[in-house]
Amino acid sequence: FSLTASAQEINWMSFTEAVEANKKEPRKFIIDVYTDWCGWCKRMDASTFSNAVIVDYINKNYYAVKMDGEYKKDIVFNDRTYKFVPRGRRGYHELPAELMGGKMSYPTIVYLDEDYGIIQSIPGYRSAKDLEPIIKFFGENAYKEMKWEDFQKQHQSALN
Repeated sequence: FSLTASAQEINWMSFTEAVEANKKEPRKFIIDVYTDWCGWCKRMDASTFSNAVIVDYINKNYYAVKMDGEYKKDIVFNDRTYKFVPRGRRGYHELPAELMGGKMSYPTIVYLDEDYGIIQSIPGYRSAKDLEPIIKFFGENAYKEMKWEDFQKQHQSALN
């Protein structure tokens, strides 16, 4: 057992666990919508989501949720039951579909505010260098005060 190893991992939780935690200590949500068959999702887990700077920032500022876009069980949220919808050989789950605005693309990272409002849904693979300014833009509420382009110009990366 090593403390440093556990510190290098994002504290992923289920959506339901994150909602419960948010009742006690409100935080933004970062939701990684993935599927088991998605190669870019696996690559993000192996590289981006294992980067120490990314792990540290997400663990301190967000509830991190891993959400399977093809999850088979019901999720109850805001008095509504979200279900799996069979479609073709696969299908999709209604909750990630709603969070992604119906654009089923994997991986997609959805950012929610403390009141479960969608800040933004951003599809596609992101390297640690690409993700770092995004998580800070939302995590520090800069998105409420300035344009993304302006934030990027002043952003100081903690990555080498």
